[in-house]
Amino acid sequence: MAFVQFTDVSLAFGARDILRNANIYLAAGTRAALAGPNGAGKTTLMKIAAGLMRPDSGDRAITRGARVSYLPQTAVLDDGDGSAGASVYDEAEKAYAFAAGLLARQQEVEGLLESSTSDDGATSRLLEEHEAIREAIEDSGYWRRRDRVREVLVGLGFRDSDLERRARELSGGWQMRIALAKVLLENPDVMLLDEPTNYLDLEARSWLEDFLSNYKGGALVVSHDRYFLDVTVREVYELWNGKLSRYPGTYSQYEERRARELEGIFVAWERQQEEIQRLEDFIRRFRYQASKAALVQSRVKQLEKLVPIEIPEGMKKIHFSFPPAPRSGKVAVRLEGIQRAYGENRVIESLDAEIERGMKVAFVGPNGAGKSTLMRIIAGADGDFQGHLGFGSGIEVAYFAQDTADLMDGDATVEEEAESLCPTELLPKIRNLLGAFLFRGDDIHKSVRVLSGGERSRLALLKMLLKPANLLVLDEPTNHLDLTSKDVLLEALKSFEGTVLFVSHDRLFIEELANRVLELEAGSTPKWYVGDYRYYLEKKAASAADFPGFPRRPARAGEAAGGLQPPSGSGSASGAIPASPTSYEEDKARKARQRKLQKREEDIISRLEALGAQKAAAEREMGLPGNYSDGERMRALASSVEELDLEAESLNAEWEAVAGELAAGA
Repeated sequence: MAFVQFTDVSLAFGARDILRNANIYLAAGTRAALAGPNGAGKTTLMKIAAGLMRPDSGDRAITRGARVSYLPQTAVLDDGDGSAGASVYDEAEKAYAFAAGLLARQQEVEGLLESSTSDDGATSRLLEEHEAIREAIEDSGYWRRRDRVREVLVGLGFRDSDLERRARELSGGWQMRIALAKVLLENPDVMLLDEPTNYLDLEARSWLEDFLSNYKGGALVVSHDRYFLDVTVREVYELWNGKLSRYPGTYSQYEERRARELEGIFVAWERQQEEIQRLEDFIRRFRYQASKAALVQSRVKQLEKLVPIEIPEGMKKIHFSFPPAPRSGKVAVRLEGIQRAYGENRVIESLDAEIERGMKVAFVGPNGAGKSTLMRIIAGADGDFQGHLGFGSGIEVAYFAQDTADLMDGDATVEEEAESLCPTELLPKIRNLLGAFLFRGDDIHKSVRVLSGGERSRLALLKMLLKPANLLVLDEPTNHLDLTSKDVLLEALKSFEGTVLFVSHDRLFIEELANRVLELEAGSTPKWYVGDYRYYLEKKAASAADFPGFPRRPARAGEAAGGLQPPSGSGSASGAIPASPTSYEEDKARKARQRKLQKREEDIISRLEALGAQKAAAEREMGLPGNYSDGERMRALASSVEELDLEAESLNAEWEAVAGELAAGA
C-alpha cells in the first residue's frame, strides 16, 4: 500500500521552530485535516510532505512509485510550457501527463520483449513491468479522460461552453479551480490540499465533498470551512508551537476536545502570569536593599527557570459587537418587480420581496444567478434595473464587496485606516479587533498599499462593521478569514439587532446565521423561503422527491432535521402553508390598520431622532464655560433636558406597543 510518512521531522527558521520531531502517516483511505493558528507552519508541512522542501532533520519516507499531488493556496497557470493559448479543457487534461510517460515506457518495454530471445529472468521482469504499467494506465482513467475531464470541470462549476475558453483569460479564482481539477484528475495515492474550497461556491463544495468520500487514496486538507471538514475528515493533525499532535474523529470532535484542553492551558497561563508578576514585584521592590540581596537573587533564578506558556494569537478568544444599530421602521427593504439584464442575458426576473427589520437573509443560487447583482442593486451600486426599490424609515446601509478594498487610502497604515471609522468607545479595543481579522504584531503598522488582496478585503470588512448602520449588505464576507475570525464575525452578526443580507459559500456560516433564504436562478423567478437554511434544504429535497427524474445529491446526516418551520399563516414561494382565508372587507381593514400603524411608527422614530438632537444641543450648551456662572440659564437647560427625556420615554413605550401590534399582524 502506497504511503507518505514523517518520522521525527524537524525544521526551524532562524530561532523559531516550525516542526519539532513531527510524525505523520498518510496512506490509502486517510482523511485528515491539518489545523493550527495562522502562521503555525501548515503550508510548510504540506511542502515537506510533497517533497518540495527538505527538513533540517528526521526522515520522510514514501513508497516506491507512489504519487503525491499538492494543491497550493495560490496556483497561477504557467506560460513556460508554451501553453499561453491553452483552453480550459487542454489545461485540465495535463493531469494525465504522467500516463503519457507510462505509455512511452510501455512501448519501450514492448520493443524489448519483441527483441528478447531468451527465457531468463530478464524477460519475466519485463513482462511483470508491462502488466504493472498496463494496470496503472487503466487505473488512471487515461482511456476515459475526455469524459472524466468534463465531469470534474463541470462538478467544479464550469459550463460546457467554458471548456474551450482560453484558461489565461479567466480570473484567479477560476484558474484555481482548474488547478484543483488537475490534482483530482491525477488520481494520486496521496493528495495534499491547501485551502481547496477558497474559490468554490456551495454547489462546487458539495460536489468536492462527494468526490472525496469516494476517493480511494489518502488526503490531507487545510481548510477554513468547518462544515466541509466535518463531512470529509476522520482525523485531525494540529500544528501548534512546532508540535504536531493527532486527534482521531471529526473536526467538531477535535474542537470540543481541544477546547477542554485549552481551558487548562489558559488557567495555567494565568497562574504563571500571576507568579511572574509576584516575582517581578519582589525584585523591583527590594533590588537595592543589601539585606535582601540573596532573596532577590533567588527570585531572579526562579524567573530564569520558568518555561513560559505560550498561547498563539489565533487561539485567543476575541469578542466583537457592533455599534448600536440606528432606529428604523419595521420594513427595511421593499423590492417590487425588480428585473436586471445584461444584454440578452436576464439575470433577475420579477423579484418581489419585503424584508423586515432584524431578518438575516441568505441569498443562495449557482454562480451567475444574480446574487452579487442583487446585492449591488440594494446597496445602490447598480442603478440600471427595472422595478422599484424602497427603504423603510431611518435605514442606513453599509455595503461590503470584494472591490470595496480598492477604495481605501493607500498611504495610511492598517491601524490608522481602522481607526478612521472606529467609534470612540471601541478605540481601546482596536488592536484586539485587528487581531481578530488576522492583523497581528507588526502587521498593524503596514501601509495599506503593500497589503495583499486578501488582507485589504479583511481590513475593508472590519472598517464597514465599525460604522453604525442598521442594514448590512455583505457579499462573501467570510472570504480570506480563518475559523477564529469567522467565529468572531458570526457571533457579532447573530447578536446584531439590524438587518443582514448576505452571500456566503460557507455552509456552516449560512446555517448558523440565516433565518430566511432567497433563492435565485438566472432567468427564473426568485423563491422566498420563510425559514432557516436547513428548512430550505428540506423544501428542496421534497421538491426533488416529487420529480423522481430530477438529479440530486443524497441528503447527509442531519440535513433533514432541525429546520425552522415557517410560522402558521406566513406565505412563501416555496410552498409554505398559506394564510387562513378572510373576507375582502376584513383583509382591507387589516391592511389599512397596518398602514396606519406603520405611519405612526415612522412618526415616532422621526420625533425620537429630533428629541435626541435637541437633547444633545442642550447638553452641549450646559458644557459651555460661559453658562457655568448663569444659574438661571443652567436651571432652564436642565429642565429642558428633563422634559425631553420624559417625552422620549413616553414615545418609546408607545413605539413598543405599535411594534407589538405590527408583529402580531395588526
